[in-house]
Amino acid sequence: MDNLDFFSMNKEKQLNHFKPLAARLRPDSLDDYIGQEHLVGKDKPLYRMIKADRISSMIFYGPPGTGKTTLAYIIAKASKMNFVELSATSSGVKDIKEVISKAEENLSMYSIRTLLFIDEIHRFNKAQQDTLLPHVESGLIILIGATTENPYFEVNKALISRSQVLTLKSFTDKELRSLIEKTLKNTENGFGNLNVSISEDAIEYLIRTSNGDGRNLLNSLEIAVLSSDDNDNISIDLDDIKNSIIKKAAIYDKSGDLHYDTISAFIKSMRGSDPDASIYYLAKMLTAGEDIKFIARRIIIFASEDIGLADPNAMNIANSAFQSINVVGMPEARIILANAVLYMALAPKSNSAYMAINKAMSFVNENKNYAIPNHLRDSHYKDADKLDNGIGYLYPHNYEDSYVDQTYLPDDIKDLILYNKKDTGVEKELNSRLNDIKKRRRDGN
Repeated sequence: MDNLDFFSMNKEKQLNHFKPLAARLRPDSLDDYIGQEHLVGKDKPLYRMIKADRISSMIFYGPPGTGKTTLAYIIAKASKMNFVELSATSSGVKDIKEVISKAEENLSMYSIRTLLFIDEIHRFNKAQQDTLLPHVESGLIILIGATTENPYFEVNKALISRSQVLTLKSFTDKELRSLIEKTLKNTENGFGNLNVSISEDAIEYLIRTSNGDGRNLLNSLEIAVLSSDDNDNISIDLDDIKNSIIKKAAIYDKSGDLHYDTISAFIKSMRGSDPDASIYYLAKMLTAGEDIKFIARRIIIFASEDIGLADPNAMNIANSAFQSINVVGMPEARIILANAVLYMALAPKSNSAYMAINKAMSFVNENKNYAIPNHLRDSHYKDADKLDNGIGYLYPHNYEDSYVDQTYLPDDIKDLILYNKKDTGVEKELNSRLNDIKKRRRDGN
């Protein structure tokens, strides 16, 4: 072996040594790939596509650290394609043209196809798209894009229409545990050559705080192992893991899908009268740094939309919470919000007001403008009586219980029903009172 070969091998070995653990452990076949069984398990969609060697352009949508890049690399290798990786944020039109030029050369001279993997494809601009699209359509380029954002909202429609969207899921606890075990046994790129032991409570904590992110888990594990004082007998306990997690994985990006999913789960948990789930999602939002005013506004909307007449005091609680957090701020605002959230979750529910106003606005928009009955028109201006305005109006306060039976809707729609009562909480009491009064009137009492 000459000196050039020796130094080349040594350089490659050193570069591999300094690669992050997650990159070193990247598998190159489905046999070693962990997770996404719904896509790559036997007879599942991707498994069949690879087996048939019929790979089309795809968009991988899923949380960080779920193996999107790795899966694209495995597909390229299994299909004997040249794998090229670009980032939508750092690559320009020039970079894409270079990929296209090389792809044309590889196909014409060596019959090798090209798989272009674009990370953060939701940031793909129009110029990049216009450069690449014709070659995706022609089949010169197999495009696989990766995104953590909902592609149907964030990715250009032209790319969506030419791609299959596949959803990747966060790693399960079982899969993360398997990843730890394989890492500790791997002698080539993992820690198989080291005498490493890790306590069960450290494993459980590492899995729990990784939030289904395999990359995050491996980064923390690598720090714990490499920072050990004893290189001959590395024993990792709970404190070692806690001190090796530089930054807990973000619960959600306030502008991303998980933000909206968490808000949705928060609202649905209160609507479902589950106080534990409601408080959990509140804590998740607060931990992620969500704007407390945003949370309080959502509680106000919820009190009106989902509780409504079943407990009118809910609106008072919600408004009071909003005012209070503006005065107090965090961290004490968390207690104020917790009180409001628990009240909303435990309160009786009625969406009758929400449904009534929606139904009424839809009716008004879709129908003609009906004339207001004369007896309901304003009679306070001069000569109003000449137009019969206010004539025949019965003043309810002149009657027992401040109620009198008269028509209030326009004559053409006098039987229109827009409010459908619900027999829950205070609303039941309100309707019961009114029904009792009406019954007494009918009975002549």
